[in-house]
Amino acid sequence: MLAFYGCYFLKMLSQHRNGIQTSQIGRKKQGLARFIEIAMSLAATAVPILELASLIRNTPSLPLWARIAGLCAGLAGTAVFLLSTAAMGDSWRAGVPQAGETRLITNGIYQFSRNPAFLGFDLVYLGMFLLFSGWILLALSALTALLFHLQIVTVEEPFLTRAFGGSYIAYRNQVHRYLGRTRRNI
Repeated sequence: MLAFYGCYFLKMLSQHRNGIQTSQIGRKKQGLARFIEIAMSLAATAVPILELASLIRNTPSLPLWARIAGLCAGLAGTAVFLLSTAAMGDSWRAGVPQAGETRLITNGIYQFSRNPAFLGFDLVYLGMFLLFSGWILLALSALTALLFHLQIVTVEEPFLTRAFGGSYIAYRNQVHRYLGRTRRNI
């Protein structure tokens, strides 16, 4: 948990020191896009608070094998998130920028997932639930994952299609939203 959220905040701090506005959540957006991004931000802020409370309470009800699976999912999610932020470099943002320079990243972990940072979040959320098995944590994590997905579909993907056109469409046709590649015709 510390490594995952530490990476997130250290990346934001590093970019801030370089004059980069990392958080683009709700900025210069209106309507449904603004609502989804703000709701996503609020839910994503509440999840680590509830995760921390679950960690302190530590009253698991799932069997040991589920807790071990949760630990593995959390570690995998942290690794996926670290790889995604490293591959993005200074192009990484929380939310979609409506202005400014951005690049289409298709190398590194982005060869296997168009949204590895979100995949990382989802794996960490699943892992924390399996470790601490709180139903409120499950509900809030599921809501946050749903809001992440809606942000991708309604805000991020249309933006990338407008910004990069055919390059993004070709990439989208080769790499799945969360994990995997399409088969190439030989």
